[in-house]
Amino acid sequence: MIKIGSAVLLILLSCGLAFGGPKDTLVIAQGVDATTLDPQNHNDTPTHNICLNINETLLQGSQDFNTEPLLATSYQLVNDTTWEFHLRKGVKFHNGEEFNAASVKFTLERLADPRNKLKQTNLQVIDRVEILDDYRVRVITKDPFALFKKTLCVLGGMLPPNYFQEKGAAHFALNPVGTGPYKFVRWVKDDYLLLEANEQYWRGAPKIKKVIFRPIPESTTRVAGLQTQELDIIVNIPPHLMALMDWKGRSSVSKVPSVRTIYMAFDTTKGGPVADKRVRQAIAQAVNMESILKKILSGNEVLLAQNFTKEQFGYDPSIKPYSYNPEQAKNLLVEAGYPQGFDFIFHSPNGRFLNDKEVSEAMVGDLRKVGINASVRAYEFGTYISKLTGHSLYPAYLASWAQPYFDAGGTLYPTLRTGEPYSNYSNPQLDTLISRSRVTVNDKEREKIYFQACQLIKEEVPTCLNYQQIDIYGVNERVNWKARADERLYVFDMSFKK
Repeated sequence: MIKIGSAVLLILLSCGLAFGGPKDTLVIAQGVDATTLDPQNHNDTPTHNICLNINETLLQGSQDFNTEPLLATSYQLVNDTTWEFHLRKGVKFHNGEEFNAASVKFTLERLADPRNKLKQTNLQVIDRVEILDDYRVRVITKDPFALFKKTLCVLGGMLPPNYFQEKGAAHFALNPVGTGPYKFVRWVKDDYLLLEANEQYWRGAPKIKKVIFRPIPESTTRVAGLQTQELDIIVNIPPHLMALMDWKGRSSVSKVPSVRTIYMAFDTTKGGPVADKRVRQAIAQAVNMESILKKILSGNEVLLAQNFTKEQFGYDPSIKPYSYNPEQAKNLLVEAGYPQGFDFIFHSPNGRFLNDKEVSEAMVGDLRKVGINASVRAYEFGTYISKLTGHSLYPAYLASWAQPYFDAGGTLYPTLRTGEPYSNYSNPQLDTLISRSRVTVNDKEREKIYFQACQLIKEEVPTCLNYQQIDIYGVNERVNWKARADERLYVFDMSFKK
């Protein structure tokens, strides 16, 4: 049985929500808790999976990654820098505020203002939002932006202006209000988060009436909870435990190749050995990634040459990963002036990605074989994210990025461009290529730019040892749901079997 505090248990019982209780409550276990409930101030999937059920965007991505209307009913590109959106009428926020053009202007201009220091920076390309009438807006960007409509499928969860301005950002981050299918009820940090159905939702009342998100870092604990049917959906099942989930009448496994890539990233901005590309090249050849992934993930991964997947527009198939070559790694270390190696701390989340700490420990084991005095420092995910955005994971860390845009720019800009919250690398030549790609709307020209960027990344090695994760979920037999490649948990699309 999964242990919970007695005080929390009493609360859940009083709400009729004790696990194994009412049939109308879905319990989802992610590996980590949300970092905030502000839909604009995070870049992690577990947080997004909660926020997307509360706050909706103008557009949404379908399971086959096409762009579809959501709070906008239609849109058009008026000129290279002007987009016009027709908004859905009759939609209300959970507190009764009307969703209209003023909501869009407030939301998007908040994201566009760098003074707000939000973690989502892609929409700082917006210059202004003009209201044409209550249900029509024009969004003017500073430059052409090739990924604008795809970005609006992920970013820009609409905010209620009156509530937000009255309560402030700090209050909203703990007490969100949106237009989505579920209303926020309660959040007990690191224990559970409760949502209830929005019965007045514009697409109709959700089939599932209550949802509990639980952060459970230990995969064996998540698996145990599914076996006892206390949990309904669990993430990141280790391959060796999959057989326990394929339990007729109780649970099953749902697998899908993810849009997520995982890789080693370097902080080259603080000097030291990793500021030398020969050291980075040595590390890329010192680790037998193919063997590590086979042993630890049992084939539930795809080795990559870039830090986005082969399905992404802009992936260059001519580039191959560095081969495992420990002798060449040693030679490069000598050439760089480190014949006796050096101290090397590799930072890793623990419980966020499939066997993340174990993969990190195996990487470090290979580095020690070529003389690098390497060790792992693992953190719970909230601490890890704070250190990542605080640029304090020197000299290297296990990084990850999910790519719902299906375009290389969705990865390159936030993770490798100078000064971005999730970048610890600076290269003027790469910055120029990334900036050019964002304003190039011709796909053939943009692909050429991406290929140039990928060749430069292969040579300079700001990241290496890339692999695509195969997502493995456990699903309670009573739930109608199949895993999505974009890792999204849209509860509105789920239902209980009768």
